[in-house]
Amino acid sequence: MNNNLFLDAANSKATERPPVWMMRQAGRFMPQYWEIKNKYSFLEMCKNPEIAADVTMLPVDLLGIDAAILFCDILVTGEAMGGDLSFTQGVGPKFANPVRTAADIDQLEVDVVDRLQYVADAIKVIQQRLNGSIPLIGFAGAPFTVMSYLVEGGSSKDFKLTKLLMHNHPELAHRLLAKIAKVTTDYLNLQIAAGVNAVQLFDSWALALSWNDYQEFSHQYNQQIIAGLNRTNVPVISFCKGSSVFAPIMAEAKPDVISVDWNADLLNIKNALPAGIAVQGN
Repeated sequence: MNNNLFLDAANSKATERPPVWMMRQAGRFMPQYWEIKNKYSFLEMCKNPEIAADVTMLPVDLLGIDAAILFCDILVTGEAMGGDLSFTQGVGPKFANPVRTAADIDQLEVDVVDRLQYVADAIKVIQQRLNGSIPLIGFAGAPFTVMSYLVEGGSSKDFKLTKLLMHNHPELAHRLLAKIAKVTTDYLNLQIAAGVNAVQLFDSWALALSWNDYQEFSHQYNQQIIAGLNRTNVPVISFCKGSSVFAPIMAEAKPDVISVDWNADLLNIKNALPAGIAVQGN
């Protein structure tokens, strides 16, 4: 690797400066992105390895970042399991067949990693183009966050239906989360086998949970996923909105890096974490 800053920092090694990469670093602020987006739907962009590679590579030269992140979406696991996923400009993701009953959960499949082969194919194309210049970060959505989209049928401000499922039918929520966790583990291992240099688990909506609900409906599944990864020489990053609240319990899942959001105090976060866990973000 020509530029080891990101991987050194992720492994808690001293670096000459903090490495820089940004979430959504290949995206809407770029005219070059819109040239592609105007020709293809979002899912077409994700599922075509050459196009996904094109978009992933956009910021590499333009911004001079220290790591590239795979162009994809956290909800492709939900689609692979049987969700009817679409993206509408100005609306966002929608599942036309929300998951709300035992029968809905039973219909979701778990041996679906072959349906995500397009992601592995994109990773291989991207690594050929990067040619060892900087690391490539893969990622997946964490079970609670993916569950919230499946249950709500899309984005939500209050997660009412998700919380009703968790509190009125916790056994169903756990069945659903266990299925998503299995698929997510397989999916991240697919990415690792294809050649990503690090992976990030996105629990984007964890801040919707209380401390106790986070422990029961999020943390234990994130921990299960991280324990199941073939992570030799591949740092694992754990991210959630609300990491300033949940960082101490996030550390119990044993990621290599905890990614914090903008409202966290970095010194307090670092002091709350055990040695050997790096801090990213803010």
